[in-house]
Amino acid sequence: MSRMMTRQGYEAIQAEIAFLWSEERPRIVKQVTAAAELGDRSENAAYIYGKKRLREIDSRLRYLRRKIEGVKVVDLAEIPPSDRVQFGAKVTVEDDEGRTRTWRLVGRDESDPKRGWISVESPVGRALMGLQEGDAVEVKLPRGTTVLEVLEIAYGPDEPST
Repeated sequence: MSRMMTRQGYEAIQAEIAFLWSEERPRIVKQVTAAAELGDRSENAAYIYGKKRLREIDSRLRYLRRKIEGVKVVDLAEIPPSDRVQFGAKVTVEDDEGRTRTWRLVGRDESDPKRGWISVESPVGRALMGLQEGDAVEVKLPRGTTVLEVLEIAYGPDEPST
């Protein structure tokens, strides 16, 4: 099975690549060139920092390109609704302490728990896959074991923020 990623996640990575390659890297190259023209590079902090920053940018670009290499891009608006939890689902659960949470199940490379996006490969994501509304599952988490009951499964894009 190929790795999947939402179109939104893919486009965010592409935007970061474009920014780093066409804006940030050229800006730093200019700074390094200007610093190099000042003479002795061994004691030139601007030159040394600039070269270090260029290595960081190049490393980040390689990392981002690897993240999207060979992924299957999935548009959330085009996922057919299902009564089972699958990639792209927005799942509302209640834990054994009565707390409710809603998570979007996404690819591992776009997981963002603060946003409510969790990887289908995470312990919670794996446990929820294939469940239906009303199903409950026991999940082992770092803080202990909890039971999650699926309250609602929804598909489609997130509502735009106002």
